[in-house]
Amino acid sequence: MATIIDISHHQSPSSINYDKLAKEVDLVIIRTQYGSNLIDRHYKTHHKEFQKRGVPTAAYAWLRGVSVTDMEKEATDFYNRTKEFNPTFWFLDVEEKSMNDMRKGTSAFLKKLRSLGAKKIGIYVGHHLYKSFNLNLSEADAVWIPHYGKNNGKANSKPSYACDLHQYTDRGKLNGYNGHLDLNRIISDKKLSYFTDGGKVDKPVVNKTENKTLSTYTVKSGDTLSHIAVKYGTTVKKLADLNGIKNPNLITVGQKIKLSGSAPAKTATPKPTYHTVKSGDTVSGLAVKYGSTQAQIKSWNNLKNINKIYVGQKLRVK
Repeated sequence: MATIIDISHHQSPSSINYDKLAKEVDLVIIRTQYGSNLIDRHYKTHHKEFQKRGVPTAAYAWLRGVSVTDMEKEATDFYNRTKEFNPTFWFLDVEEKSMNDMRKGTSAFLKKLRSLGAKKIGIYVGHHLYKSFNLNLSEADAVWIPHYGKNNGKANSKPSYACDLHQYTDRGKLNGYNGHLDLNRIISDKKLSYFTDGGKVDKPVVNKTENKTLSTYTVKSGDTLSHIAVKYGTTVKKLADLNGIKNPNLITVGQKIKLSGSAPAKTATPKPTYHTVKSGDTVSGLAVKYGSTQAQIKSWNNLKNINKIYVGQKLRVK
C-alpha cells in the first residue's frame, strides 16, 4: 500500500528529519493556503525538501471564498503561489460552508484553476458534508475523503462514498517525525503513478550514433532537476551524468534535458537483501537502514502487521 501524507505549517520543518521521513512516504500533499489571506508558512520548504530527496509533491488549498468571484481569486492565488513547484496534483480542500452554494463556488474555483494551467485537480470533501454540499465531483480528476474509524493510526474503516484517496487517520506515526500525521491510502483502481506522474513525457527521438532511444524535456520556469527526475521516474544523478551537468542546482529555462528511453538496456536484477531480526529491530528502522520503505518490506514478506515481527525472523529488506 502506498504511503501518502498531507502536511501544513503545523508540521514545522524544525521537527522533521526529511532524510528519514522521505524514505517512509511515496507522495506528500502540501497545503499552500487557508483561504487567500493565510499563506502556509512552510509550504515552500516542504516542497523543496521532499523534492530534493526524490519524493513527489502535490498541493492543496482550503476553500473559504464567499462568492464565485472570491473563489476565482483564491484559485488564482493558489496557482500563482504554487506553480513554481510543479505539483503533481492540485487539491481543493472543501471543509467549510463559506458561501450558500458550495457546489457553485467549488466549481468556479476548479474551473479557474484549470484555466490557469493546472493539469490534474482533485477535491477533498468532508465525509459529513458530502451530501449537503452536493459537489460536482465529475469535474475533478480524483476524489479524496476522510473517514477515521477507530482513529488509532491504522486503516480500519472506509468512506461511505466512492473515492480515490481515503484519509484514514490523523494520528499516524512515521519515522522522521515525532508528532501525529494524516495518513492516506488509494482505494480506487487508480495507481500511485496517476497521482505522481504530473504529466506526460515528450515524444522520443532517436540518437542514431549510440543506437539508443532517448527523449528530451525542455526546462520551464520553476523547474528543478529533482522535480524532472521525479516526474520521469529517474534520479538527479542519472540526469546529471546523461547531460553532463556539473551542478544539479543550475539548469536554465529552455535547456534540453535528455531522459532515459522507455526501453533501456537490460541490467542484471539486483539480488534481494535479507536481515535476521534482532532484539529492538522495527520495520521502520530496517527501512531506513537499508534504504527501502515500510511498504516494500511489508509486501516482500507478506506481513499482515508491520508492528509484529519477532527475533530470529528472516526478512527481505531490499
